[in-house]
Amino acid sequence: MKILVINAGSSSLKYQLINIETEEVLAKGTVERIGIKGSNLTHKAKGKAFVIEKEIKDHTEAIQLVLGELIDGEAGVIRSMDEIAAVGHRVVASGEAFKKTTLVTDEVMKTMDEIAELAPLHNPAAILGVNACRAVMPDKKMALVFDTSFHQTMPDYAYLYAIDYDDYKTYQVRKYGAHGTSHKFVSQAAAEYLGKKPEELKIITCHLGNGSSISAVDGGKCIDTSMGFTPLAGVPMGTRSGDIDAAAVEFLCRKKGMNIHDGLTYLNKKCGMLGISGVSSDYRDLTAAANEGNYRAQLALNMFVYACKKYVGSYMAALGGLDVIVFTAGVGENTPHIRAGILKDMEAFGIELDEKKNDFKNDGAIHEIEKEGSKVKVLVIPTNEELVIARETAALL
Repeated sequence: MKILVINAGSSSLKYQLINIETEEVLAKGTVERIGIKGSNLTHKAKGKAFVIEKEIKDHTEAIQLVLGELIDGEAGVIRSMDEIAAVGHRVVASGEAFKKTTLVTDEVMKTMDEIAELAPLHNPAAILGVNACRAVMPDKKMALVFDTSFHQTMPDYAYLYAIDYDDYKTYQVRKYGAHGTSHKFVSQAAAEYLGKKPEELKIITCHLGNGSSISAVDGGKCIDTSMGFTPLAGVPMGTRSGDIDAAAVEFLCRKKGMNIHDGLTYLNKKCGMLGISGVSSDYRDLTAAANEGNYRAQLALNMFVYACKKYVGSYMAALGGLDVIVFTAGVGENTPHIRAGILKDMEAFGIELDEKKNDFKNDGAIHEIEKEGSKVKVLVIPTNEELVIARETAALL
């Protein structure tokens, strides 16, 4: 069975074709600058990269181009579209409308339109991707795989905000989290690596990248996560502020002459590492600038590390102990000094990092980086959200 995984952005589209029996990636690629001058497709298959540069006016045209490459005589990996069993779509937010992976229907897509505002930077793009696929492949079964699904096991006292309860019931304002497919994959991979059942472990998973979130996983189930009603909450990120006093937002909007929409754009796109450093949202640029003595770049990194450390500590308390901590995603997998900073002075909690083991170049394998004798295992595990989406889609079929 072959599953096509689609991750649509507002002007981009990533895809993978996965053989679910072997979990082999047969082909993958990215369509960039959809609807913008200079659009292109980079398709990788058979050990080669195939690049097409042409005007791609919308997501429907992008999907048509992708499907053409999948069956192309030179770049293709299947003979016809009949070999694709289904399409799995990555969606950030499900609200309370969907608790798990869901089959696409007209009624489901109507609901998706209604809850698009829960993730205004992500859900509308996902809807574009689904509608484009349905237009080009009307007979294919399709599934929505939500970043929020893994966090649906949080208890009410963890996901509720202390607002009027009737307002929660009416507007469904609560913590939903994000990056659920990643947290699910690496927590299960950690258990498999250690030869344990997920039910036997207390795990903290740190998905650290341009967008970052931290989750507490008890017995294979998420009990808390750092992102909130939207992916804006939690630790400071590339361009997102992370946690901030709501009154400070009102104050800033008033002082800067912004309405609430402008204020949210500001918090999502102009704050975080970029806003503090004034240098970049990229942690590689920040590290280089900090090494050259840039105070604000170092400050941004210090703020990120400190916020992550606090979440790790609070989740150890919520879990009532800890067996494993996992680092994953772009920063978590590739930045030793960030990992070291987060775990510094944590020996009293049974976490002892081996600096030599921690200093490795990411090779796609799982790395164990704690000292011998450390009570808590520390693992670096490359995430694979696309594989989770393919698995979930196949399971739904």
